[in-house]
Amino acid sequence: MIAYPPSQPAPESQPEKDNMSYFRFHLPHLHLGSVFGDDWFALKAEAFARFFGTPVFLIGQTIIVCLWIVVNLVGWTQFDVYPFILLNLAFSLQAAYAAPLILLAQTRQADRDKAHAEADAQHREDIARASDERQALAAQQTTLLVDMLQQNTQLTETIKVLTERLEALTLEVHKKLLASQN
Repeated sequence: MIAYPPSQPAPESQPEKDNMSYFRFHLPHLHLGSVFGDDWFALKAEAFARFFGTPVFLIGQTIIVCLWIVVNLVGWTQFDVYPFILLNLAFSLQAAYAAPLILLAQTRQADRDKAHAEADAQHREDIARASDERQALAAQQTTLLVDMLQQNTQLTETIKVLTERLEALTLEVHKKLLASQN
């Protein structure tokens, strides 16, 4: 079962925040009522329905049926003689309650699975959207870096041209100064 964040959470560590951010997709499904409901009966009925498929139940039922038949065949008691009508009635009663409980438990599980699948799909879509945003941002930053590199190259070329002109002017001024002193 999913542990949802309490209404007034205590300060949390980073992994707990990451875990809770994952469960944010499950929060919209909290309003969904289960088939049994969330009361005591609902939980016990689902637990009972799940118990029907366990080895403990199957082995226990087999032992009880074998004892039932042996007790009646040996003659220790005669409460249900050979066609075992009472045993058949007990099986019919068990089936009458077991089938709906099992179906309701499966429906309840299907509701949970559907809510989890929808939440997981939203989570995957959010991850894909964030990835697309990161890729777009990376492309934008790459374009900006290329533009800045081109501007840097142009500035460097301009500085080189200006430096060469300044050197030429300096040499020319130096020659004129030398010529005026002579």
